[in-house]
Amino acid sequence: MKYKRIFVIVIDSLGIGNARDAEDFGDQGANTFVHIEEAMPNLKIPHLTELGLKDLVFPVKEQQKGYALSLQEKGRGKDTLSGHWEMMGLAVDQPFQTFPNGFPKELIDELSRRCDHRKIIGNKAASGTQILEELGEKEIQEGSLIVYTSSDSVLQICGNEETMGLETLYRYCEIARELTQRPQWKVGRVIARPYVGKKKGEFVRTAHRHDYALAPFRKTALDSLKEHGLDVIGIGKIHDIFAGQGITQSFRSQTSVQGMEQTIEWAKKEFTGLCYVNLVDFDALWGHRRDPIGYGKELETFDLLLGELIDCLSEEDLLMITADHGNDPTFKGTDHTRENVPLMMYSSGLKNHGILPGESSFGCVGATILENFGLAMPEGTCGKSLFKHLK
Repeated sequence: MKYKRIFVIVIDSLGIGNARDAEDFGDQGANTFVHIEEAMPNLKIPHLTELGLKDLVFPVKEQQKGYALSLQEKGRGKDTLSGHWEMMGLAVDQPFQTFPNGFPKELIDELSRRCDHRKIIGNKAASGTQILEELGEKEIQEGSLIVYTSSDSVLQICGNEETMGLETLYRYCEIARELTQRPQWKVGRVIARPYVGKKKGEFVRTAHRHDYALAPFRKTALDSLKEHGLDVIGIGKIHDIFAGQGITQSFRSQTSVQGMEQTIEWAKKEFTGLCYVNLVDFDALWGHRRDPIGYGKELETFDLLLGELIDCLSEEDLLMITADHGNDPTFKGTDHTRENVPLMMYSSGLKNHGILPGESSFGCVGATILENFGLAMPEGTCGKSLFKHLK
């Protein structure tokens, strides 16, 4: 064991373009980071720059610390679930089902019957903020239920915290998760989308979102860590993404800033193992809403907190910063984009630094972690360890 603690931070949706199969997904030309940089030419991210982020997309030669490389997703997804699962060794070869034209009548009818016979409205692919403006008043007045999706494999249910209540919304989502376990309706996630407000123009989604994800279909690197008595601390959506599998402690975050603050607090504590962090605001607040300036400002805030985190780390700590997919805020539509992602690795104990050749799987993240702790990847998983480069 070279490192006692490993911190993996996922900047949700920070793609760097150039996926070799982007055309298969209709995403040729997408590049989340480059297009943010173009929208904010004075973007101030000194710590990410030192760690090599810009060198992965521009020939600037500003990398000064650690090692950086580009990762190509092996599986056929471009969403949160497939990205995180592959980091821990599970490549999703068959994408989860999507319903861009709305869910089948049979599913909607069954969902309505089991959700207290509430009338279901929406049932289409839409932006969460837009569908609230369109249907929020109707849901409140009629006691109906807003159900919607996107081009991702999700079924989302909106519920007003004041009129429906969180417990009722969560119960409905648990019913939807049960129904969408069936092969013909199987989606990657069911998401509870609570909001407050009474009329159009006042609706605001709250921080009480809850994801009901499918459980991983076999053991991941997280399971190996947990089974061998190591800590696996999940911050943000990590517990939801893995349905709690392989996690020893879990902490929800209301914002990405809070997620980084929680990570900094854990960096000041004693543990042995992995602290795994998802920072969702980049994706949910800025990527899907196609706001490159908001995304850039969030990156600047993250970079400041990253500096604080680095100051808390010792030679016994390894920091890995990556992403799970792209979500180019200047691209067509409102959904994720198939892109390569960065991986930046840093420890104050590293004597060298540089840009490494790209990898053809996100699984190198989990494989590197397990090799550090003297463990093998579970059977049937993917990923090649980068541990030999950490000198």
